[in-house]
Amino acid sequence: MINPTKIANYPFLLRVIIFLLILATIWLPIAAPIYLLVKDSNLATILTMGLLFAEFLLLVPRWGKQVYGQTQLLKSYGLVNTRQNGFELLIGLAIGLSITFTLFLVQGLFGFVSWQNSDNLPRIIAEGLLSALGVGFAEELVFRGWLLDELQRDYNAQISVRANSLVFALSHFIKPVEAMLRSWPQFPGLLLLGLILVLAKRNCQNRLGLSIGLHAGLVWGYYIINIGELVRYSGSVPDWVTGINGNPLAGAIGLLFLSVLAVGMRQMSQRSKGS
Repeated sequence: MINPTKIANYPFLLRVIIFLLILATIWLPIAAPIYLLVKDSNLATILTMGLLFAEFLLLVPRWGKQVYGQTQLLKSYGLVNTRQNGFELLIGLAIGLSITFTLFLVQGLFGFVSWQNSDNLPRIIAEGLLSALGVGFAEELVFRGWLLDELQRDYNAQISVRANSLVFALSHFIKPVEAMLRSWPQFPGLLLLGLILVLAKRNCQNRLGLSIGLHAGLVWGYYIINIGELVRYSGSVPDWVTGINGNPLAGAIGLLFLSVLAVGMRQMSQRSKGS
């Protein structure tokens, strides 16, 4: 039987595998019946993924206490209940939403898309906000919280940032081979987004509020435009310009906007170091 305190001395990859195996052992016996009994595949996915994240939240404090001797591991990840963290979340939300709509407004000015009216827009905005906050909170706690913390225990800052961005991109890119080949331009965008979100956390003294808000704002803006069917592509330029399958991350314009955001985050980081 493995002594939990010895796990802290294991290499990064082995620690991560052990953590994920524990999580899967708890999750699978409950998730499998849900997939079998719930006929609606979307509902089954929502229920099982929600269950997985809930179990993650329960496992992390126990992992911190028994493996690392830390009683406040979630706080060390940057999940702190402070006014400043909440303010940074709102700032990130505003930035992410603004960037997404500005991207499509620019495309509209160049004639790449045309704007459409949409029914039930208030409902879509509200649903999108809830979904985006859920996605932003869960993914940032996992990637910029747990995973980044595990990386930093073994590697220097530069390697940790690069590895974190790579794992984030790969986790969102893994799909059937045919779909991966069709959407390969999305991968550089995911890498760049992962880097931006790490920088967002570091610019806020390792608080997660800004990165959660930024992630959620980008998801929220795209949800409103995509689900609300607010734009129609004109087809006047190739898909690689506007985004493969309508995904801005898989297009040159989306990469350009992310690059501008990355430069802004880098400059903010340099200013905070100099002050």
